[in-house]
Amino acid sequence: MTREIRPAGGPMLAPHEVEENVATFMRATPVGRRWDVESIENWELADAGRLTEGQRSAVRFVTLIEDHLPGYFAQYHEHFPVTDDVEPQTYMHNRELYHFTVRWAAEEDTHARALARYQTASGLAEPEPLRAELAQEGSKRFSVPYEHAVQYFAYTLVQEKATQIYYQQLRDVVSDPVLKDLLGRLSRDEARHFAFMADTVELYVRRFGDRTVEPIREVIADFRMPLADTMRGYWRWALRIADTARYDHTDAYEHLVRVVSRAVETRSDKMEEMLRFVTSCRTVAQPAAR
Repeated sequence: MTREIRPAGGPMLAPHEVEENVATFMRATPVGRRWDVESIENWELADAGRLTEGQRSAVRFVTLIEDHLPGYFAQYHEHFPVTDDVEPQTYMHNRELYHFTVRWAAEEDTHARALARYQTASGLAEPEPLRAELAQEGSKRFSVPYEHAVQYFAYTLVQEKATQIYYQQLRDVVSDPVLKDLLGRLSRDEARHFAFMADTVELYVRRFGDRTVEPIREVIADFRMPLADTMRGYWRWALRIADTARYDHTDAYEHLVRVVSRAVETRSDKMEEMLRFVTSCRTVAQPAAR
C-alpha cells in the first residue's frame, strides 16, 4: 500500500546545525575544483569498443539510475518543503537543507549528463534512442515516503556510499581512459555526498539517541536501491553488472554502523540491537564496529 506523501516528521536538527553541515559540504569542493561535462576535453577519445559487453551494460545501467535525478530531487521538495504552510522553525530547517539539495542535485545532474555524453561520444548509443530510453524510466515516480527526517539521510547515506563503491570498482576494471577518468570524478562526488549524509546522521544519533533507532532500523529492513521497484528487469540487470564489478549495496551497511558507533560513547541495549541487525543484513556479515 502506498503511504500518503507528507512532510518529514520526528525530531529534527536545529537550523544552525544544518547550516554548519552544509557549509562543511560546500567547503569540500571549492569553485576551482568543480567540474562539468564541458570541462572534459577528450570526449573524442571515448571508445566503447575498449569495453567488455558487461562493462557496456554497466554504463547503460548507471546512466539510467543517475538520470532519474528529477525524481530524487522531488523527494526533498515534498518531504522538506519550503512553502507558506510550514511552521517557521521547520521552514528554517528546510531552507538550510535546500542549500545542500540544490548543489547536490546540480552535481548529480552533471553525472547524468556526463554518462549520457560518454555513451554518445564512445559509440555506445545514438542520441535519440538514448533520450527515449532515459525518458521511459525517468518518467516513473520515485518514492521513499518515510515518516522521520533522519530516515531520508540514513537512506541516502547507504545509497551514496553503495554508488561510490561501485564506481570505484568499475573504474578499476575498465580500459577506456575517458571512462576511467569519468568514473573517478563521479566516485569523488559521491564520497562527498556520503560525507554530508554521514555527518547529518551522526548528529541525529548524538542528539536524539534511542529515538533514532527504530527509524534507522526501518530503513535497512525495507531498503531498496533507487529504481529497484520500478525499472523493468532491475534485479537481473543488477546481477549482470555485478559480474563486471562487485555491486552489492549492503557493502555500505558497515559505513552506517561506523557512523552510528562514532556518535554514541555508551550504547543502550536498543542501539546495540539495531547495530547487530544492520550488520546481519549484509550479504557477507561482519562484526559490528566497536
